[in-house]
Amino acid sequence: MKAFIVRFLRDESGATAIEYGLIATGIAIAIIAAVNGVGSSLSGTFNSISSSLK
Repeated sequence: MKAFIVRFLRDESGATAIEYGLIATGIAIAIIAAVNGVGSSLSGTFNSISSSLK
């Protein structure tokens, strides 16, 4: 039983999965922020074009 506990405490595979999850979350937040900024800019452009066509 002692060997199992020692092996469990030294196992770092769960920490690696958490690190990859944090990296993926950071990338997703960056993508969402970029798309939000581009979306607002495109919306303004389309509104400008629409009003000039009328």
